[in-house]
Amino acid sequence: MSQVPPGDAPLVHDLIGIGFGPSNVAMAIALSEHNARVGRQEAVTAHFFERQPRFGWHRGMLIDDATMQVSFLKDLVTLRNPTSEYSFLCYLQSKGRLIDFVNHKNLFPLRVEFHDYFEWAASKVDDMVSYGHEIVSVEPVERDGVVEYLDVTARSGSELVVHRARNLVLGTGLRPRMPEGVERSDRVWHNSDLLAKVESLEGTDPRRIVVVGAGQSAAENVAYLHRRFPEAEICAVFSRYGYSPADDSAFANRIFDPDAVDEYFTAPDDIKRKLMDYHGNTNYSVVDIDLIDDLYRQAYQEKVLGTERLRFINISRLTGVEDGPDKVRAFVTSLVTGEETVLDADVVVYATGYSPAEPLGLLGPVADRCHRDDQGRVRVERDYRLATDPELSCGIYLQGGTEHTHGITSSLLSNTAIRVGEILASVLDRNPAAAVTSLDASVDAPVPTADEARPMADGVGTAR
Repeated sequence: MSQVPPGDAPLVHDLIGIGFGPSNVAMAIALSEHNARVGRQEAVTAHFFERQPRFGWHRGMLIDDATMQVSFLKDLVTLRNPTSEYSFLCYLQSKGRLIDFVNHKNLFPLRVEFHDYFEWAASKVDDMVSYGHEIVSVEPVERDGVVEYLDVTARSGSELVVHRARNLVLGTGLRPRMPEGVERSDRVWHNSDLLAKVESLEGTDPRRIVVVGAGQSAAENVAYLHRRFPEAEICAVFSRYGYSPADDSAFANRIFDPDAVDEYFTAPDDIKRKLMDYHGNTNYSVVDIDLIDDLYRQAYQEKVLGTERLRFINISRLTGVEDGPDKVRAFVTSLVTGEETVLDADVVVYATGYSPAEPLGLLGPVADRCHRDDQGRVRVERDYRLATDPELSCGIYLQGGTEHTHGITSSLLSNTAIRVGEILASVLDRNPAAAVTSLDASVDAPVPTADEARPMADGVGTAR
């Protein structure tokens, strides 16, 4: 553990963000707008690290006709600051499409368009982020028995850089989830890799593709592959009778309201479980009704014409795969009869969702100072700050992985703009004199003073 003698403390960031997906892009926007409003002595200095070489959000699922499941008004800023220059509407104006979008009369943009909006927003704060940097370690820096700072070491190629922070904001996103014992390969995919992998099938005339799952991504995969490969049989395997429609009715959508976070956070554990049971069908293992209708219409049309390529193998489970050099063998078991069907396929696509990254996985020895509940889950305060030993004075904030404490919006876009505002308010409340000097990307580089640092007046995540 580093020891910092009194009077010899280095200059530090107020905040370091790990990961630069939509959530931490929104965090950067909030910081920039705050710094534009205040004087330099009250500005919050920050830096973000992202291991990808550039911004990217579920690129493997940017199917050309897939739309968002959330209103464009729930962008990175609007619910926190409706007058922000970094809203989706300002993005549309900058692209010359605002009037066209209004005439479209649609709350739900194409996913590829919303991704472009995220990239546009991220580009506004690219001076605050180091892309291509993977976090190697987080080390506590102690003075007089109190951890006052955290040293964050990041690797870019063979170079290591160390930045020091008063606060961390973890926005490490989601990890693709595969069934136990199943490994991804050239013929066994997770749907997050769909667009990156599908090019390998071009020119091979695939005969059969199996898609596993009953949620929105699974249904989108089925529709896309059916359209992309007009000679192939597409087999959808799921344990239900059919896809279940998402409940996006006005009253049910209140589960995503900012006030719902307060209610969920203060509710007893048994009520939390009931709320998740009641409203899981707003988000989990459900499909937009229009897509369900389109798939059913297509399947019925093929049945009438006697050219059935779209097969729905329901009330069944994929119980095993054998990955071979020229095909993959899928074993499908009926949940009713126990009968096993063997499908030889070119590819099996698992649309089996995502899991949050282990929230303490990057924290090294600092993790020992973070508290967990009796179920082994991290304890999180209302301001999204990890509950820690009192000897750890640094704030460690989570953007994701807080579903058990804050509800269903934990990894969703719906509450992102509000959440980053609450985290910023907490940082300011805990560090009222937030005027410190930002370190350069290299620890050996000269460090500007607060007066020399450029104010961030013009700056702006999955989940998954």
